[in-house]
Amino acid sequence: MTGERDPQHVCARFHAAAEILRHQSGRSGSHVRLPARGRILVTGDLHDNPEHFRKIVHAAGLDAGSDRHVVLHELIHGEHLVNGMDFSYRMLLKVADLLVMHPGQVHPLLANHELSQLTGKGISKGAGNSVELFNEALDWTFGDGAQEVVEAMNDFFRAMPLALRSESGLLCAHSLPNERAMASFDQDVLDRELTEEDYHSPSGSAYLMTWGRSYREGQVDELAARWGVRLFCLGHQYAETGVDLRLPNVLILNSDHERAVVLPLPLEELPSAEEAMMSVMPLSAIALPETSAS
Repeated sequence: MTGERDPQHVCARFHAAAEILRHQSGRSGSHVRLPARGRILVTGDLHDNPEHFRKIVHAAGLDAGSDRHVVLHELIHGEHLVNGMDFSYRMLLKVADLLVMHPGQVHPLLANHELSQLTGKGISKGAGNSVELFNEALDWTFGDGAQEVVEAMNDFFRAMPLALRSESGLLCAHSLPNERAMASFDQDVLDRELTEEDYHSPSGSAYLMTWGRSYREGQVDELAARWGVRLFCLGHQYAETGVDLRLPNVLILNSDHERAVVLPLPLEELPSAEEAMMSVMPLSAIALPETSAS
């Protein structure tokens, strides 16, 4: 068996990554806090795009120093199926391995597709129920060992933070709660450990924070003041050009489609959202070295 088909080996990789996430420097409650130094590469939804993942890793330059960081989210449930099954667990493994190689520098954030896979809530990208298609691939690959892999993968999901914050005022998350959900949303959720109730609809705070699409300026300004944020970098919504300025302090990024982008930011002094838009890098413009490994 190869490493990606041996259930014990796969489980060990997921558990190792989960352990690092739970105990990494800067972890507090359900978020990670970074000091105001170094550089971070911010990404949007990835959805099992292996070529873009390779380009992201190359652009992040993690080997250049421990103050280089990369944010990743919405890793699974891609559009390209194999025999009608979704094998995007392999993307999770790539991220887990990268995290083990660069602890404290790789920051996978909980997103709604990972949350749906964790809770079994149906979700679709147009090819059917993504959770079922994913589970079918696990059953086909691991047979009697599939349930053990599911449990290890869920350990990885549960260890993922909801957000990354920097001392300079950056917050990266998959999304923010809808305005109408604010009455149910616990604004202190980032500073505490998540409970089982947080993962579930209709009012769990992790659920609300990964599914929101209709937030408004006053609401976001309230969260910015509460959390000490100058710039929100989010995903979960489609940006035709790969980046969209949704509010004066909110950027939406996509890293999965043909016009995908990433955003390198200095952590010492953040630009404004408008200035940051001018710094995005199209993934189509990033050339990989010929010797680059997948």
